[in-house]
Amino acid sequence: MVVGQTFAGSSEPRRTGHPYDAAGIATLAQRIDRPIVLVGMMGVGKSTVGRRLATLLHADFADVDEEIESAAQMGIPEIFESYGEPYFRDGERRVIARLLGREHAARIVIATGGGAFCNDETRTLILEHAIAVWLDSDLDTLVARVSRRSNRPLLKDKDPVQVLATLRAEREGAYSQAPIRVESSAGSHQQTALSILAGIDAWL
Repeated sequence: MVVGQTFAGSSEPRRTGHPYDAAGIATLAQRIDRPIVLVGMMGVGKSTVGRRLATLLHADFADVDEEIESAAQMGIPEIFESYGEPYFRDGERRVIARLLGREHAARIVIATGGGAFCNDETRTLILEHAIAVWLDSDLDTLVARVSRRSNRPLLKDKDPVQVLATLRAEREGAYSQAPIRVESSAGSHQQTALSILAGIDAWL
């Protein structure tokens, strides 16, 4: 078992005849017996990479933030403003528990919000019932990516560089408890997804 091993997202995709061609991915998918949960900072690409990974594995995909917004019938910024972060985190935990406990849960890739894995209860839930993959990225890349969206409650009216640097330092200890870490700063989403497959393959 490989715990905490890092796989670079810039690695070359495996070509036909190598372990991660279509047949190799199908073989690996049969060995995966639980959900795959992507954790990491906002802006690291969990949702985009997660969709790509789910496509490769012919699995379902769920974005926890989208699930929360659908259940609450309001956006994440509205939830934070109206009810506060503790309320949001509790709802987030319940949504993740529902996704992990659903029928055929092993055939799903789940992208979590940036703070989900930092909640002790949520982190324990994920570590016990899923394959947790930490998507990591350098600060400059995170800042560039989050600047493309304006619906980040923790960044509202604040300096994104300072906030992200502080959050990254505070959350690293929690993220590092994921057994697989993948760098997503460079390369395409396809390459990052293939690196996740390599990480899971080595860990299983």
